Amino acid sequence: MNLILVDQQELNNGIVTLTDRRCTHIHKVLRGQVGDEVRVGLVNGPIGRGRILTLEPQRVVLDLTLDNQPPPRPMTDLILALPRPIMLKRVLSQAVQMGVGRILLINANRVEKSFFSASLLKNDAMRTFLRLGLEQAMDTILPEVSIHPRFRPFVEDVLPAMTKPANLGLVAHPTAAATLPQACPPPQRGQRVLLAIGPEGGWLDFEIERFQEQGMRPFSLGPRILRVDTAVPALLAQIELLRAACVR
Repeated sequence: MNLILVDQQELNNGIVTLTDRRCTHIHKVLRGQVGDEVRVGLVNGPIGRGRILTLEPQRVVLDLTLDNQPPPRPMTDLILALPRPIMLKRVLSQAVQMGVGRILLINANRVEKSFFSASLLKNDAMRTFLRLGLEQAMDTILPEVSIHPRFRPFVEDVLPAMTKPANLGLVAHPTAAATLPQACPPPQRGQRVLLAIGPEGGWLDFEIERFQEQGMRPFSLGPRILRVDTAVPALLAQIELLRAACVR
């Protein structure tokens, strides 16, 4: 936890009282003392510091000064064929750590339909894992998350508004002929990238064709087949390297 996140409703005239794992973190990891300052961020708001006013075994009270703006919303959006819930927990945190502006969870032929009934997708349960990623990355801006249980309506009705000419659409596919650098030029400064990653068994040809009709470019990571929770951070890292090369 590199940043202690607090919600707006927890604040009382700039004071916040922590009684959960954040309290434990200040005690056991930071070894805080009264008067010490810790890094604090407001969810979807500014970043700053919190001065410890009270330090009790089950309660820590902080006086907050939030005077720094968070990093800008990342310029990469992730389309993800819905993985099994236990893997989705890891992927959500990893994706947020790497930096994504939106996460769109979609259906595909090789996605088990029961995944869309998982409790993780209900009652804002995903927020816990998104916050873990923000805490690690020292960010406060939660990515937008949407769920799309039907593939064709997503591709035909939602995707066209995202694949504008100014954006760069990419779809990972194990049998694609081109690698990522071959499939696209480096993203330009300020250009949004839309990255689609399929289920464990890969996209069907029909699905790849629908993506291509919307201007998405297929590419491969090479001969090795990766698990989704490996492919997500690996590909997001490659995209950031391409961005850095373009800036130079």
